[in-house]
Amino acid sequence: MQGRHVVVTGGKGALGGAVVAWFEARGAIVHVPDIATVDLSDEAQAAAYYAGLPPLWASVQLAGGFAMAPLADTSFGDFERQWKMNTVTCFLACREAVRSIRKAGGGGRIVNVSARAAVVPAPGMTAYVASKAGVAAMTQALAAELVGERILVNAVLPSIIDTPANRASMPKADHAAWPKPAELADAIGFLASPDNALTSGALVPVYGRA
Repeated sequence: MQGRHVVVTGGKGALGGAVVAWFEARGAIVHVPDIATVDLSDEAQAAAYYAGLPPLWASVQLAGGFAMAPLADTSFGDFERQWKMNTVTCFLACREAVRSIRKAGGGGRIVNVSARAAVVPAPGMTAYVASKAGVAAMTQALAAELVGERILVNAVLPSIIDTPANRASMPKADHAAWPKPAELADAIGFLASPDNALTSGALVPVYGRA
């Protein structure tokens, strides 16, 4: 990864920090869009951000959010917020990353973060499941589209991640069973690295023991 330019959206969160550290430890130049100044659900802002960067090797889409409620209590606004936070940000980042990677001319990598709930749905989170299922489907469609350009596209599907916020919200859970940010960073990092020379279109389960 030495000297390769990589974007990590959502890079200031608990998982994001671990992913950024993984790349930096291997010599990558990591770009983290600041949520305070760049709205990645806004097409113009996302395009401007990526256009201002050097040609990329990889882009990792971690930006997103979680909310849950029974379907009858989920407003269209709730659904739309989940869609924008998770699916739209991923779509725009992927699109702009592909444009940037093509400038480098040597292939590249895209890694998205979907969720276990996208393939093993849980009750009370229809909006979230739909938004993350969109990320999973987009990952596989994009992988098929780009395979001839040596741009490999994959997604990881975490369960509940072992973060301070999640521990606080579920104090009685078996935290030891949850996947750790550093463990997820290893999986994401491999998929985004030149060491991954074959895998594209995969939805990788990274559930831990949860």
